[in-house]
Amino acid sequence: MSQAIENVASALTRIDQIDPRVRAMAAIWSDRATSRAETLSAPRDAKSPLWGMPVAVKDNICTLDGKTTCASRILEDFQSPYAADVVERLERAGAIIVGKTNLDEFAMGSTTENSGLFPTLNPWNPEYVPGGSSGGSAAAVASRMVEFALGSDTGGSIRQPASFCGVCGLKPTYGRVSRYGLVAFASSLDQIGPLATNAWQLAVLLGVIAGHDSRDSTCFDTPVPDYVSMLNEPMGRLRIGVAAEYFGDGVHPETRKAVESAIETLKKLGAEVSEVRLPHTKYVIACYYLICTAEASSNLARFDGVRYGHRTESPKDYFEVYSKSRAEGFGAEVKRRIMLGTFALSSGYYDQYYNKALRVRTLIRQDFDRAFEQCDAILSPTTPTPAFKFGEKSHSPLEMYLTDIYNCAANLAGIPALSIPCGHTSDGMPIGLQLMGKHFDEAKLLQIAHQFQQVTDFHKKRPAICA
Repeated sequence: MSQAIENVASALTRIDQIDPRVRAMAAIWSDRATSRAETLSAPRDAKSPLWGMPVAVKDNICTLDGKTTCASRILEDFQSPYAADVVERLERAGAIIVGKTNLDEFAMGSTTENSGLFPTLNPWNPEYVPGGSSGGSAAAVASRMVEFALGSDTGGSIRQPASFCGVCGLKPTYGRVSRYGLVAFASSLDQIGPLATNAWQLAVLLGVIAGHDSRDSTCFDTPVPDYVSMLNEPMGRLRIGVAAEYFGDGVHPETRKAVESAIETLKKLGAEVSEVRLPHTKYVIACYYLICTAEASSNLARFDGVRYGHRTESPKDYFEVYSKSRAEGFGAEVKRRIMLGTFALSSGYYDQYYNKALRVRTLIRQDFDRAFEQCDAILSPTTPTPAFKFGEKSHSPLEMYLTDIYNCAANLAGIPALSIPCGHTSDGMPIGLQLMGKHFDEAKLLQIAHQFQQVTDFHKKRPAICA
């Protein structure tokens, strides 16, 4: 039996045992994955660490096989006529996709409670949310159903669930990875990225999916470094910035303690830590939600019951085709964001809200540019608090939006950012550490994360469900 067949059989067995308790998978491709493993009978290619390795893909990334539903009723029967660039790259590298992972509908949410399919549970404690919108991918990796997964990050949707589930997640620089085949939420913010159990695996996966794609006009044509070979290089004079704006009163005491301990560990590794200023941080949430909802309103206009997607039965006229199809197909959070975005773009309010948000976005990016003149990376908690219980914040959309307060800035500025585990709470829930870097400097972030993980073991701890 080849290694690929063994890997897939092991992953499918684990999915069969664990997924009923976690519900991370939106679709499981048992037959397709087994068939592909059988075709990879050649010896493992030393140049491709992903050869014969099972991978899960978030269900807003298009695949030729199976459905791409975005966890929404409006796309419940949609089958894409093409595969995303990242999917093509994975398969050329010999990876085997074993299924699609659950998400908040159209990637709009922070808990995976907004999925039109079912909520995903946190493998560390099923009473707690796994984060979102890439909660399915994070939970699949955390419970070791797969070692590698892809998610998408619009305002923290990789990093926040990575933190809540105790795994590693990276949002690359905007344009580092092609968005071709990613169902659009907010086009100027969306970015596909990897989730894995450690920084080495993030480097492997990023090295495969990164690179220029002519089908995505926002994808940069810049060389892709050998991220893996750079992990153990001496970091030299490493300067890490800490922004006071990310350590305010809203930070959970155990989160603060874990991050401060991580800072001390990095100092022992030779890092110089100094304070930097990000003065426009207080405007990040307002700026982000104006821009992302405006772009969502525009992008989701295509789901109208005419071209593709759910169509209402027996409409009286064309008005009902549009209105009822969308009312029946979209969930509450998607409708909320469409309405907010439509308002922000409406006549009389465009300059007052959307245009002003774009100007503030420039100020936020300039804050980072100035900060990176003083440091190589900026460190912060990934989230103000550890994972919270189901229903704890669903009564208040604004309170839910504030859980992304430390994540959205990286998307607005287009810079790379990752989350790695740095501790656990007294009740055993994971805590995440965020590192943000200069444009296209993923190699430095991965290097810091890898060398931090060489002297810590937070990433090796597993939830009880893995026993």
